[in-house]
Amino acid sequence: MIRLQSYLSGRWEPGEGEGAALRDPSTDEIVAQASTAGLDFAAALEFARERGGAALRALTFAERGALLTAMSKRLHDDRDELIEISAKSAGTPRGDAKFDIDGATGTLAYYGSLGKRLGARHWLAPDEGEQLTRSSRFWGYHVELPLRGVAVHVNAFNFPAWGFAEKAAVAILAGVPVVTKPATATSWLTYECVKRIVDSEILPEGALSLVCGGAGDLLSHLRSGDALAFTGSAETGRTLRSLPNVIEQNVRLNVEADSLNSTVVAPGIERGSEVWQLFVRDVAREVTQKSGQKCTATRRVLVPRELLTAAQEDLSAELERTKVGVPGDEGVRMGPLTTAQQKRDVVEGIRALMDEGAERTFRGEAPEGKGYFVPVTLLTQPKPTEAALVHRLEVFGPVTTLMPYDGVGEAIELVARGGGSLLATIYGDDTQALTELVLGLAPHSGRVLVGSRKVADQTIPPGMVLPSCIHGGPGRAGGGEELGGLRGLRFYLQRTAVQGDRALLARLLDVPREE
Repeated sequence: MIRLQSYLSGRWEPGEGEGAALRDPSTDEIVAQASTAGLDFAAALEFARERGGAALRALTFAERGALLTAMSKRLHDDRDELIEISAKSAGTPRGDAKFDIDGATGTLAYYGSLGKRLGARHWLAPDEGEQLTRSSRFWGYHVELPLRGVAVHVNAFNFPAWGFAEKAAVAILAGVPVVTKPATATSWLTYECVKRIVDSEILPEGALSLVCGGAGDLLSHLRSGDALAFTGSAETGRTLRSLPNVIEQNVRLNVEADSLNSTVVAPGIERGSEVWQLFVRDVAREVTQKSGQKCTATRRVLVPRELLTAAQEDLSAELERTKVGVPGDEGVRMGPLTTAQQKRDVVEGIRALMDEGAERTFRGEAPEGKGYFVPVTLLTQPKPTEAALVHRLEVFGPVTTLMPYDGVGEAIELVARGGGSLLATIYGDDTQALTELVLGLAPHSGRVLVGSRKVADQTIPPGMVLPSCIHGGPGRAGGGEELGGLRGLRFYLQRTAVQGDRALLARLLDVPREE
């Protein structure tokens, strides 16, 4: 059993007492312990602001990007070791572990290359500016510089590597030091990632800190100039928004919360076609990858009423191919849920949906006894316009609900009942129907993916988050945005209007001269 430590104020600290026990989800055995009792979070935040912030701001975007590239390479060098730790700490088969770890290294590499493109600058180049008075000399520009505080990242349990890296990459490139707080249950993998980066002395002192264990009074020390980014439940998101210091000090806050993501099969699709097969494969992957514990997983599947039986049969056949068991065992493609509480919540959620009228269309097999295993489950809600819970309750596991719809307008209305999501996926080739669906679902979604015949063999899986596109969503999904290439940096930058003599400002701000 390993004792996890936090990395604060430039040193490793174990915390006092036994702390929390981390368990192997496959065996229920304790594999690690973590405690933050007795740690001085106020001093750690101030150390990050003063030492880490100053060091990062002294570097150019290109130099910060080089740090991220080095971080990516360092984690990739130990990829196999990290995969093994992921299996023990999160119950992930090799494919799911690779998805998490490769997502981390890929995102770090992407922002490393973005830093290289931004070059030897310390702030984002201003826009073309605008004449402000009758005189063409009096001009206004907008310039964006790093916040003078610290970025605290509170991450969910499902992606301990990727979740850490995607937030840290953006903040560090922007020039803001990071304190990352992974969910305790799976923090072992985050700890190993950070330890390798620290041991390699890649980053300036104070640029990256780690909290393993309870958050304690960490967030109570945030102040103006700091930023807080959170991924997790909507309930916790509401709590963070109501923190007195977050309100009084106007601490920047980004929330990515739970989400009832939808898949819609457009009218006109034929069973057995290339697009239909893509739909079946994608839904099955989204239900089973990471045991359904993804913020982007498909929770509701809408199909034209005449295709309901075909969807039930083909999805059941595809889901039946997924073997559930202990990671590393032959043929296993899906592992357990992460914690005993997650298993209880999923079992209760399935029961609640069925009490509302959903019918169990498919139930796979899963090991019984030790471990937090749950069978893959496909439900069918035959009366989605009359149901309420299916549009409100996210069952965070290998579960999705199939629903029939009558007409594109009804499909859009049903998706909208989810209250806002990270993702909506559409399958079809009918231009008119796709246009209505894309424009109808976009206001309720952070991202819309369209699977059609011409990209059936090229499209990404719906649940894959690309660093070049925004990740977030309206309403219950949190109302925030992460990533999105250059867009993501702006959460960590102060945008200021600078007004004065055009020629003088152009020299001060290094504005490119017109040809």
